[in-house]
Amino acid sequence: MTALPKHWPSSRRQGRRRATQQTAKIAKTTNCSKCNQPKMAGFLCPNCQQ
Repeated sequence: MTALPKHWPSSRRQGRRRATQQTAKIAKTTNCSKCNQPKMAGFLCPNCQQ
């Protein structure tokens, strides 16, 4: 089998993909169980490092 050419998304679609990635980061915030400050889900709390 020969290699197939890669499919690159159009430049119009790239702008929408970038915009949704930024809003997804903001939407996935939770409160820390130790200090009750907002933090990103799956990351350490910037306030108490727990």
